[in-house]
Amino acid sequence: MTTNTPKVGWIGMGRMGFPMAERLLKAGYKVSIWNRTRAKAEPLAAQGGKVVARLSELAEVDILFSMVSTGKDLKDVYFGKDGVLGSGKMPRTVVDCSTISVEDSTCIRKRLRELNSDFVASPVSGNAKVIKAGKLSAVVSGPEHAFRKVSDMIAAFAPAGVSYVGEGELARVCKIAHNVMLGVVIENLIEITLLANKMGVPRHAFLAFMNNSVMGSMFTRYKTPALVNLDWTTTFTPELLRKDLDLGLELGREYDVPMPVTAAAREVLQTHFGAAMLKADPDKYLSEDFAAMMETMALAAGMPLKPENKNVPTGLES
Repeated sequence: MTTNTPKVGWIGMGRMGFPMAERLLKAGYKVSIWNRTRAKAEPLAAQGGKVVARLSELAEVDILFSMVSTGKDLKDVYFGKDGVLGSGKMPRTVVDCSTISVEDSTCIRKRLRELNSDFVASPVSGNAKVIKAGKLSAVVSGPEHAFRKVSDMIAAFAPAGVSYVGEGELARVCKIAHNVMLGVVIENLIEITLLANKMGVPRHAFLAFMNNSVMGSMFTRYKTPALVNLDWTTTFTPELLRKDLDLGLELGREYDVPMPVTAAAREVLQTHFGAAMLKADPDKYLSEDFAAMMETMALAAGMPLKPENKNVPTGLES
């Protein structure tokens, strides 16, 4: 890093945003941070981050990163009444790591271009544990000169790989496709695990075999403890997965690409929302990890589920 370290801004201190911004701080960047709930950002002040009270204060940074839940949220923090643009200008380079629709991203890019700002889409693959293990990856699209300016910063929080795929919204397409596969894989992994389990194979033993096989992946490994021990600590919610499956299906319809497996996965996921309505606290249940679909699918299979209480590896260990 040169002595001319750019001033960096960060919006969003959620499950992903906090550890991503933390890695930028640890890499030596000066980072100003805003979060709707200020208390969630305060721990990074001890690591050298500057917590700002107003989004408009981030207009003065050289490069602005964001990690929020939806396209609407992104428009609000950029252009809303109390957004960054409240200062009258935007940073020269804006990098968004959220998973939003191609349509929303195109709209935001057009508005930023009018404000003389380059927009870089940089959605990521992984969760907070993946970030901590240094195995996060990113897919990037936008002006190539802007990508080159920010590529080292993206690599600081996504050291497993940064793939530049071209101009415009191509990174959004890649991330939506990625999350469609996420939904299909978790549902199928649950199906086959329940099948083996109902026929007498302990879940930890079956998943150990799968993880050691050619079908194993980083994803199957780090979801194994959840499926074995029924630990639904949130990494990604059913609501966010449903949003992403819908985005994928919309693109399939728009471009005449049949997506029957995705459509089936979307319907299975919807049964999880129905099952949640039978819980004492549906909102709390739906705020748990999307792997909790195992409970819904086990119910359909007539299977009682109990934690196996096994200490199984995540595949993220050093």
